[in-house]
Amino acid sequence: MVEPDNLVLEQLRALRGENAKMMNWMQTMRAEMTAMRQFMAGMITIQEHDHIDIAGIKLRLDRIEKRLELAD
Repeated sequence: MVEPDNLVLEQLRALRGENAKMMNWMQTMRAEMTAMRQFMAGMITIQEHDHIDIAGIKLRLDRIEKRLELAD
């Protein structure tokens, strides 16, 4: 028969093993989330740059239309 102390120790060791697996998984998820945040920051930067470019093109188009008397 297994002594109660040993049974508790076995359960604690099993929990420690599961906890180690969970910590490893959490570290992996943290690294993936950091990569996703960096990717999203890059995408937002590119999008903001594109909006600035589009605004500049609209201004130039408006000036061209005025010069050619195509604007209302």
